[in-house]
Amino acid sequence: MDNRRPPLAPAFRSLPEYVHHWARTTPDRRAFTFVDHPAPDSRGVHRTLTWRRLDVRVRAVAARLAEEAEPGARVALLCPQGLEYVTGFLATLAAGLIAVPLYPPGLPGQGDRLTAVLADARPSVVVTTSRHLGEVQELCDRVVAVDQVPDAAARDLEPADAEVAYLQYTSGSTRTPAGVEISHANVVANARQALSAYGADAHPVTCVGWLPLYHDMGLVLSIAAPVVRGLLSVLMDPVAFLHEPARWLRLLAAHPRALSAAPNFAYDYCASAVTDAQKADLRLGGVVALINGSEPVRPGTADRFQAAFAGQGLVAETHCPSYGLAEATVFVSAARPGEPLRRFALDRDALAEGKALPARPDDPRAVLLAGCGTPAGQQVHIVDPVSGALLSEGEVGEIQVRGPNVGRGYWNQEEQTRRVFGTDGRLRTGDLGTVLEGQLIVTGRLKDLIVVDGRNHYPQDLEATVQDTHPAVRRDRLAAFGVAGGSGERVVVVAEHTRTTSLAEIDVPALVRAVRAAVSGRHGVRLADVLLVPPGTVPRTSSGKVSRALTRERYLAGAYAADGAA
Repeated sequence: MDNRRPPLAPAFRSLPEYVHHWARTTPDRRAFTFVDHPAPDSRGVHRTLTWRRLDVRVRAVAARLAEEAEPGARVALLCPQGLEYVTGFLATLAAGLIAVPLYPPGLPGQGDRLTAVLADARPSVVVTTSRHLGEVQELCDRVVAVDQVPDAAARDLEPADAEVAYLQYTSGSTRTPAGVEISHANVVANARQALSAYGADAHPVTCVGWLPLYHDMGLVLSIAAPVVRGLLSVLMDPVAFLHEPARWLRLLAAHPRALSAAPNFAYDYCASAVTDAQKADLRLGGVVALINGSEPVRPGTADRFQAAFAGQGLVAETHCPSYGLAEATVFVSAARPGEPLRRFALDRDALAEGKALPARPDDPRAVLLAGCGTPAGQQVHIVDPVSGALLSEGEVGEIQVRGPNVGRGYWNQEEQTRRVFGTDGRLRTGDLGTVLEGQLIVTGRLKDLIVVDGRNHYPQDLEATVQDTHPAVRRDRLAAFGVAGGSGERVVVVAEHTRTTSLAEIDVPALVRAVRAAVSGRHGVRLADVLLVPPGTVPRTSSGKVSRALTRERYLAGAYAADGAA
């Protein structure tokens, strides 16, 4: 019954209306499954909600929330990953309230961000579970535990009149987190755009994900898109993935036409950590699409993952480099499944001057990037960051986006809203990129550019060179950034060493010399400082990306001197 194609849904204004539609038309189909791993050796305990049960739970919790807050009030979701999170989010929308997707207190490294977001959003109610009730009650007077609301509380609700559905707080990779106002129309439009881009509008898929539901991609791919199309969404906890990445692959193998997304580090992590014994019973030939939304997407990541799991039937054309950001709900541009990965070797010196000129792939000064396909139901323009003039194909500039998925602005930040969202309907992303052969190529962040002697350098380009120089450098756990110096900007690299090697076992002076020589030879840049620090000390954003801005702050404050840095 679950494998048959769900009927096409009519157009509804909000996600709760879709839930109610599927509950009426396909009540016994599975809607959401959460796979829990209560023990280190657990193969997974499945908990499932059908569309009928989900609808009952959403209406019950929505009725309870309506008793606690007036329409338009903010509701902070401080639930762990799971079915209660899904129910709480959809119930908030059904009650005409504004959801603020977050996480329970105690998430490592995210305490300050949680405090800052709660202070900015000022929620009237917090939604959580019984397990976290005690610690959450210290943060807000009004708390609703999803699992304590009985089914009997369910009642029919009129479709909400509220325009804003939720506040998607940015990850904070380049600035203090800001809440993007995502309307009901935005999230429904972006869900439809994503479904179309990955072929899920024409053929049924199973959405399989471990990305946090408070993250923009996790929220849209694991909740919004399945709800709009009536698809099964299979969830697991990010921590369960980190403890044993093979768990994610087993879920991909177990479900027909699986579609999933993960950042760069996850694909590299799987390629290096999944054992031959774990691979033995994996059958990945049914995977439809593997989305990589890192910025920029490098072909080497897909190549390593493909080489590691080709023997399990993984098809190379399942890799789908994509581009998106919270201000556009999430999805902007995507490579389509079933098409070969588009690779571009670009001249590094020309790229620094704002031109995307081809280079030989084996040239040591070439930058290898993957194409992120074409826009998903929206317009993308490359413009001069200063003048705003449209640029031609092959010229590097700021990526600007226009579409029904672009958010309304930042919560309570009028000046920043005018600067980023403008008055002409174009979203100024702050990301740099170009278009070649019809493909969007993301080259980096405008604010992250390092300027030395008048030349631009992309930090992720320097970081790629550093992590390829020595095996003791932990991949995707390092930050390159500029700091003011007496004669101009100085370049600093802070890198974690691998978990399998202690600092005492590493010849740090030799590693530093090798890194300096590699960066100088490939980029013509003299590194002012190279610090090797223990695992876990380079800060990351809530989405798992390295926060160069916070790393720079900690460096300037001398925080790494006590960490055994060298």
